[in-house]
Amino acid sequence: IRKNTPLQMDGSGAKDIEAKPTGNEMELPVLTQPGLGVTTTTVTTITQTGGDWSTGLFDVCGDTSTFLMGAFVPCCLDLSLAHQYGECMCLPLLPGSTFAMRVGIRERFKIRGSVCEDWTAVYCCYPLALCQMIREMKKRLKTQIYTVSTALESS
Repeated sequence: IRKNTPLQMDGSGAKDIEAKPTGNEMELPVLTQPGLGVTTTTVTTITQTGGDWSTGLFDVCGDTSTFLMGAFVPCCLDLSLAHQYGECMCLPLLPGSTFAMRVGIRERFKIRGSVCEDWTAVYCCYPLALCQMIREMKKRLKTQIYTVSTALESS
């Protein structure tokens, strides 16, 4: 290394590079290196919300497997609904849990209706209400889109 010649880093910090003066210009040593930067990640979720239930209470022909489970083993369908809703699978063992999930689904997806309508559907037409709720969860969860964008800002 020559005396009075400033050193510069090559950007990776791996080795020093000797600066060579050119003509009348005087090169100054690099005093600061660019920082690592800040990474920002944004997750966007688009969910269909609003309106009425996507299928009616008696629209059982569209999803026959759900209808058959609701007709013959509604307790298993209730467990599946709790799992899709994001709750513990033991939730259906609690009294009123299916009613609470129906209200929650309606609120989560901004479906028009009332608590009175939810109560009537669950307690008067339990298997049909379960089938409708499962169909709704399948349809609404299928329409979610996740977009992940990452930006790197240097300091």
